[in-house]
Amino acid sequence: MSVLLDDETRVVVQGITGGEGKFHTEQMLAYGTNIVAGAVPGKGGQTVAGTPVYDTVDEAVDAEKADASIVFVPPAFAADAIFEAVDTSLDLVVAITEGIPTQDMAQVYKRLSEVETRLIGPNCPGIITPGEAKLGILPGNIFEPGCVGLVSRSGTLTYQVVSNLTDRNLGQTTAIGIGGDPIIGTSFIDTLRLFESDPATNAVVLCGEIGGEDEEAAARVIKNEMDTPVAGFIAGRTAPPGKRMGHAGAIVSGSGTGTAQSKIDALNRAGVPIGRTPAEVASHIEELL
Repeated sequence: MSVLLDDETRVVVQGITGGEGKFHTEQMLAYGTNIVAGAVPGKGGQTVAGTPVYDTVDEAVDAEKADASIVFVPPAFAADAIFEAVDTSLDLVVAITEGIPTQDMAQVYKRLSEVETRLIGPNCPGIITPGEAKLGILPGNIFEPGCVGLVSRSGTLTYQVVSNLTDRNLGQTTAIGIGGDPIIGTSFIDTLRLFESDPATNAVVLCGEIGGEDEEAAARVIKNEMDTPVAGFIAGRTAPPGKRMGHAGAIVSGSGTGTAQSKIDALNRAGVPIGRTPAEVASHIEELL
């Protein structure tokens, strides 16, 4: 089993005619993703990589019975693309776009509370169910099917941890990059609850980083709600207070919250072992299984 995505998920690519959209459409198709349509205003009637293009997401969903979309649209227009997607019957929208203005995402976040559609991202690598489908830019060759779920704020860190897991024959059910922006659609807590309810996921890796308090909140859910064991990694141990490290969400306040140590302490109290390296994370998973 998996969470949110499998080989039957019918996908619309928003922005399929652009360079990035076309390239990653071809990559996703090669992996086995069931892409049934593209959606680009004014481009209806074209085809990209054998995929029909429609002028709107609504037309694509209606014609192709799609249930998920992925957004490859420039930052200035990405929020409108997300709004268009969540106002249809789609179950899942994945926004890869980096640099969406925070005020735009605040409006999107409010709209998400009014609809059933789930958003992953923005500024994320996407989601993959190994051996079945991927939505995003994740390198499919490092993933293998298995029983470990993974959720991460960092794309590159995800790849390092997964590579170490796969090298030890610790395959994955689903891996989700939730994104590193201050406002995102799906949180650590949301994802942990999905993995907890998935009978095929026997352990979970949580890859966090400095900034915000999402990992501390996740620790409370792990302690109070989860039977599935969790191992973790926190990036940014050496970052000084007030220093932004890569992601817009990865900035530490001077109050002591959001630091690597505060997150490590919270997760340790919840029974989560924290690896200092991706290899140590894989070792912890071996011990938990």
